[in-house]
Amino acid sequence: MAACSFRRSIASQLSKILDLPPESLIQSISAVPVSKKRHVADFQLSISSVTGDSASNHLAQDLQAQKLAEKLKCDAVVSGISAGPGTVNFTINRELLAKTVLQQVLKDGSEYGVKSELFSAVPRQKAVIEFSSPNIAKKFHIGHLRSTIIGNFIANLKIALGHEVTRINYLGDWGMQFGLLGVGFQCFGNKEKLESSPLQHLFEVYVQINKAAKDENTKKLAKDFFRKLEERDEQTLSLWKQFRDFSIKEYIRIYKRLGVHFDEYSGESFYQEKSQEVLKMLEDKGLLQKTTEGTGIVDLSEEKDLSSFSTVMRSDGTSLYITRQVSPSVDLAAAIDRMNKHSWDTMIYVTDKSQSNHFQHLFQILKLMGYDWAERCQHVSFGLVQGMKTRRGEVIFLEDVLNEVRSRMLQNMASAKTTKEIEDPIETAEKVGLAALIIQDFRGLLSSDYQFSWDRALQSRGDTGVFLQYTHARLHSLEQMHGNEQVTEVNAACLQEPDAISVLQHLLRYDEVLYRSSQDLQPKHIVSYLLTLSHLAAVAHKTLPVKGSAPELAQARLCLFQAARLVLANGMKLLGITPVTQM
Repeated sequence: MAACSFRRSIASQLSKILDLPPESLIQSISAVPVSKKRHVADFQLSISSVTGDSASNHLAQDLQAQKLAEKLKCDAVVSGISAGPGTVNFTINRELLAKTVLQQVLKDGSEYGVKSELFSAVPRQKAVIEFSSPNIAKKFHIGHLRSTIIGNFIANLKIALGHEVTRINYLGDWGMQFGLLGVGFQCFGNKEKLESSPLQHLFEVYVQINKAAKDENTKKLAKDFFRKLEERDEQTLSLWKQFRDFSIKEYIRIYKRLGVHFDEYSGESFYQEKSQEVLKMLEDKGLLQKTTEGTGIVDLSEEKDLSSFSTVMRSDGTSLYITRQVSPSVDLAAAIDRMNKHSWDTMIYVTDKSQSNHFQHLFQILKLMGYDWAERCQHVSFGLVQGMKTRRGEVIFLEDVLNEVRSRMLQNMASAKTTKEIEDPIETAEKVGLAALIIQDFRGLLSSDYQFSWDRALQSRGDTGVFLQYTHARLHSLEQMHGNEQVTEVNAACLQEPDAISVLQHLLRYDEVLYRSSQDLQPKHIVSYLLTLSHLAAVAHKTLPVKGSAPELAQARLCLFQAARLVLANGMKLLGITPVTQM
């Protein structure tokens, strides 16, 4: 990794003066973000990170920086050293910068940034990620879309960094609602519709029967149906299995449009018997208490005064499957089962923040049961999306969102003057539209709520997924125009213009950005990096023409744009976006 060799070189010089091992200095030397002011240094060392004294006043830190800068010398790698406010700044020899960065990007290809020594101390792990997790026969709402793209991003990032990942979709496929659904299907169901559009048909049936559910007789029938399910009655079970199988087939088809796959479809139905075992374990360990109404609870308070508790069993002895939030015994069974099956190092649940409490309780109970690995469970929570409506009205199915974004994108492409004849406009509109959805979602902190806007998401200028795709397509066609061959020998002296240097400096930072995202699992670092890369590349594309330049100059510039496009494509793929080559 280009940045590594420069960091190492700076660290080895610093280590002699500061009498610290170079290894401990590498994390303190970071690439400087490109700024509008330009002509900034390439790397900086923050004084407080070396002295470990962030409390000392700014003046003292500035003075220390000044003293340290005076002791350091320029060499073949570093061509300039200066002191800044609490930092020492290093400028890399300009030709060496261009040569090293471009060689490294083209050599590492899709592994550029990932092979950085920043990750050398990070152990390779087995991760289980549970995400998406819709409820059969209920809306696949916009929260499920967020969970799907966030979980997919975390899985992509971990796989890129060499971890082993199992992606699990944990379906809401059990509970009283299936009593209602079963009765509803017997009244209003249609076999053909179930096969051709299961999600829509089951949802319609569910809505219809819910209207009728105020009637005591319907309630009784629903209870009977669910009891038969729990008793494993063959006919009832076979109908339930059809609901589930047809729904999963439909989910798989829609996930494919999103570019998402799962290694395992599991669900609450798998853990019915095991959840009874969990209740027994809780009882044996003396953790299960019964209230006067007969409800089973686990005391989670420090003082054991029930100031915090979790309900794990209804008074009639069945586990709670009314909603996901209150069904810990099933989720406990699932967690324990996954540990036995996958012996993971980390398990990540991706759901909206309204479920934070549920997961806190879940991890606490696991700990009380004596499972130390509960420490390694993590809940990645996200905020709510407001204002997501399609032309058909309120979003009920994920498919409506995907169709809407595709048709709006097709319309925009058709009315844009620049659109060339594209081989497959529908496919392109789908990929660009998806990029628009993902970037709008990933720009802020995941835990923030945000207001969704179709117009803002689909702007072709500005910080959008459409702009990223447009930049990628432009850089791709530039390469094609000039023969598309892999450039090997570059005269780095040709890349000394400020606009070229800015792109190179930005490419230098990629590994640090990946490292930040891998630490906090927030995609926004990568998003803002790619948007900046696209803006810098767009400016350079204007000021550094390839066409009509002397062969050596053209070659060097082409190489710069090729490196920018490669890193842009790598970052987009991590986010779950398929880069397009025409637009």
